[in-house]
Amino acid sequence: MQKSTILYLISILFLVTSCATNNLEKELKVVTLETTVYNAPYFANTEIDYVYKANISVYGNDLSGIFIAKKINATTHRVVFTTEFGNKLLDFEISETDFKVNSIVDELNRKILINTLKSDFRLLLKSQFLIKGQLEDLENKVYKSEDGAQFNYLFASKTDNKLFKISHATKRKEQINIHFTSENNTFAENIIIQHYNIKLRFELNYLKTN
Repeated sequence: MQKSTILYLISILFLVTSCATNNLEKELKVVTLETTVYNAPYFANTEIDYVYKANISVYGNDLSGIFIAKKINATTHRVVFTTEFGNKLLDFEISETDFKVNSIVDELNRKILINTLKSDFRLLLKSQFLIKGQLEDLENKVYKSEDGAQFNYLFASKTDNKLFKISHATKRKEQINIHFTSENNTFAENIIIQHYNIKLRFELNYLKTN
C-alpha cells in the first residue's frame, strides 16, 4: 500500500455525501418483543483467530490487505490490519466502552480515520445488543437496539434464524449496513460494510489458515 494511496483514503473521509432516507420501520410491522437481549453469533469464540482478506473501496480507489480479529476476553477484541505482505498497519483493542491503539503507522494516524474504523469495528464485533423493539416482514425478524441517540437494526431470517444484516441508522438516515454471509450462523464467511454518508465499502472474505 503506497503512502500516497493511504493519504488519499484519509483525505476523502472528510467528504460528506447525501444519506439515504431511513425507511426501515415504514416497511416493517411492529410485533411483540421476544427477547430483551440479542447475542451476536459472529466473532464470539475466544479460541478462533478470525482472518479475512480485506478489500476496501473508497471513491473508486481500491485497497487490499489482511484483517485479523481475536476475542481476547469477555468484553474485548483485538483487531490487526496488515498489508498482504504482512506489514502491520494498525493494531487496536476495542470493546463497547474502551478503545486502545497499540500501534498505527504514521500515514494512518489521523483522527478522522481512527474514529471511522473504531465505529465500524465496534459495531462489527459487538457481542450483545439490548433490544427495545421488534419488527418483521414476511421473511425476517428485525430487532431494534438503541445506540446512544441512534439505532441498530438486526435482521435475522425466520427460516433459520441467521443474522444476515445490521443496519446502523439515525431516526432519519441509514448510515452503515453490515451484511453477513454465513453457513451455520456461528461464523461469517463473507462480510460487507457499506457506508452511506461517505463512499466507503469494506469487503471481508474468510481466509483458511490451514
